[in-house]
Amino acid sequence: MKILFQGDSVTDAGRDRSQSSDMGFGYPKYASAMIEDAFPDIDFAFVNLGISGNRTEDLVARMQSDFIEIQPDIVSILIGINDVWHHYAFSGIYTSNEAFEQNYTTVLEEIKQKTAAKIMIIQPFLIDVPDKQELKAELAEKQAIVKALADKYADVYLPMHEIFQADEARDKTVYAADGVHPTEDGACLIAQKYLEAITPLIEELA
Repeated sequence: MKILFQGDSVTDAGRDRSQSSDMGFGYPKYASAMIEDAFPDIDFAFVNLGISGNRTEDLVARMQSDFIEIQPDIVSILIGINDVWHHYAFSGIYTSNEAFEQNYTTVLEEIKQKTAAKIMIIQPFLIDVPDKQELKAELAEKQAIVKALADKYADVYLPMHEIFQADEARDKTVYAADGVHPTEDGACLIAQKYLEAITPLIEELA
């Protein structure tokens, strides 16, 4: 069973890009290990093709090589924070809500039409830190688009921003010191929730 992790730096997480089977140091590393432990009788092939800095338009650009040619059984997508962050951090690079929705829709339509993959959509998240307050309003708009697309296209939706926000037991920056890139604790929490979300899809396909 082939599981494809797609997204930006949160998914990339320092992986060796010469080896698509390298999971990096983020949530794909922990999620793949948890999945193998939970389903010891299934032979899995895990593929991580997250690329640091990617926005939705970058996923569109690499649809053929990094989605369709992979032909995964399950694909998870975590994208969107850079469509907001780059607007503020890199000379005003701006992805309008309309462009964001069109890009993401194109990705999902291509997956539906050209693969048989089950789709997991992961909500883009932001831990509340002082230097990224200006991102919050625009991210909320993008998150609403992601949720609407998940309702239409996804087999499972993982509301990771809401999960992080609901945690009341500790300083949330323990999960992502800069608000965006998960620490080991953050990656492990994503992985735990990832396992819970993907389990019904694996059971359906097994």
